[in-house]
Amino acid sequence: MSNPAVKKTPERKCVGCSEKKAKNELIRIVRLPDEKGVELDRTGKKSGRGAYICPSAACLKKAKKRLEANLECKIPDEVFEKLEKEIEGEHS
Repeated sequence: MSNPAVKKTPERKCVGCSEKKAKNELIRIVRLPDEKGVELDRTGKKSGRGAYICPSAACLKKAKKRLEANLECKIPDEVFEKLEKEIEGEHS
C-alpha cells in the first residue's frame, strides 16, 4: 500500500523537446477561451487549453507547429515573438 503522505510531483511533457519534467519546471502556454489569444500562464491556473514548454527560446521555436496543433488554433508570428521575449526576459 502506498504512503498517502507522499505526494507525487505532477509531470508534463515539453512540446518542443518532448522531455518529461516536473510541471513546475515548465512554462504553460494557454489559449484563452473565446478566441481571445494565446499567452504565458505563469500560475498554471488560467482557464483555457494549455501546453507546456521548457523555459527556453529554443524549445519555443521547436514547438511552434506542435503548439498550434495542441492549442487547436493558428498562432500569429507576433505572439510567438512576444512569448520568446517573455521567456528570455524571465530566464536571463
